[in-house]
Amino acid sequence: MKKNMPNISRRGFASMDPNKQRRIASMGGRAAHAKGTAHEFTSEEARAAGRKGGKASHAGRR
Repeated sequence: MKKNMPNISRRGFASMDPNKQRRIASMGGRAAHAKGTAHEFTSEEARAAGRKGGKASHAGRR
């Protein structure tokens, strides 16, 4: 590691430039759709997920 660099790992997806992360993730999404393994939410599934998320995020405020 270089002398003036802090002790931070430069490995892994999280340490990448956000634009590079986005490009890689986009390729994975396209591949999953092309392969037929990607999940596409129905409107009912999306409503259920929204209700569940709202309950979870407000659970401790009672």
